[in-house]
Amino acid sequence: MAYTAQFSTDRILTTHAGALPRPDDLRPLVMARATGKRVDKKKLDTVLKKSVKGVVKQQLKCGLDSINDGEFSKLNFTHYCRERIGGYKILKNPGKKFQQLSITARDEANGFGAYFEGRRFGGPGGVPVCVDKLQYVGQAGVEGDIKNFKAALKGVDVAEAFLPANTPGTIEHWMRNDYSIADVMREEYEAIVNAGLLLQLDNPDLPDGWNCLPKINVKDYRKYAIMRVDALNHALRNIPREKIRLHVCWGSFHGPHNDDIPLTDIIDIIFRVKASSYSIEASNPAHEHEWKVFENVKLPEGATLVPGVIGHCTDFVEHPDLVAERIVRYAKLVGRENVLAGTDCGIGPRVGHPMICWAKFEALSEGARRATKQLWGKN
Repeated sequence: MAYTAQFSTDRILTTHAGALPRPDDLRPLVMARATGKRVDKKKLDTVLKKSVKGVVKQQLKCGLDSINDGEFSKLNFTHYCRERIGGYKILKNPGKKFQQLSITARDEANGFGAYFEGRRFGGPGGVPVCVDKLQYVGQAGVEGDIKNFKAALKGVDVAEAFLPANTPGTIEHWMRNDYSIADVMREEYEAIVNAGLLLQLDNPDLPDGWNCLPKINVKDYRKYAIMRVDALNHALRNIPREKIRLHVCWGSFHGPHNDDIPLTDIIDIIFRVKASSYSIEASNPAHEHEWKVFENVKLPEGATLVPGVIGHCTDFVEHPDLVAERIVRYAKLVGRENVLAGTDCGIGPRVGHPMICWAKFEALSEGARRATKQLWGKN
């Protein structure tokens, strides 16, 4: 079966943004591989296959309509891309030109430096610096993701099955270079779609690039963001729009987010991305109010909106009535059929325990049922 982005034709469909709680027996194996330690490949493959099958069942148990593989093969954005892109080496002292960008830079520059002392993001080991023409070397990795996910989907009825992939602008945060990342990642994007799966593009860079560049103004930042969106669209040139979903956020780190760029300043650039579904962070204290943006902004023709109606910023489990309230707000502005209920970023790594993630998903599903009753007059 080939999956494409769906509409909520007769009820509110539910989905999420990506990373899910990794099982205890899988975590050390993925960590060891990502940090260059020797790993029993056969054992890793066996545990990974079993874990993906389990997380597919768990998502369905929670009532989700659009599911993924939990991103179980990927430790995080940085290590996942290091494993799949060739043409760089790790430097201990890369020099100013190749310094990694920091998603907390604007908050730090505007009075929150003391808060971030001892809370630095990223890991040791130096900085990946591109020293040659980049090449995609992740064929085995993406093929493994596809194989495990499709095996877990056998006999399963879902509205959408998606695999996330990183975007050039986000990769650029920690892999500074003079070569084209977009042309490299195109191979991964096309492999996912050619396998019949929906491609989700994870692009926190589009909003949080602003946080990385504290000296830039909005006008210049828009130029910066448009250039990177155009590069992404170049990489997507062979993929039909209906096969693509975009996820954007302002960085899922727990912190002030006091100086995030407003959605209204970049919404047109978000919609510039070649996608048919747009997942936007929308339920945390810094951005929940931005539903009002859609009082004046229309969705692109034939597109859906996936607002985050549950969040990762707190371990509180949202009440289903609050979830329904958030969904209905958007439905009244962009049309009920054009809304899917989603999440703010990947819930799994950011909440305090896996049971909280699953409880939030259950609240999401129940909230969608209650919103459906309000919007269609049925259960």
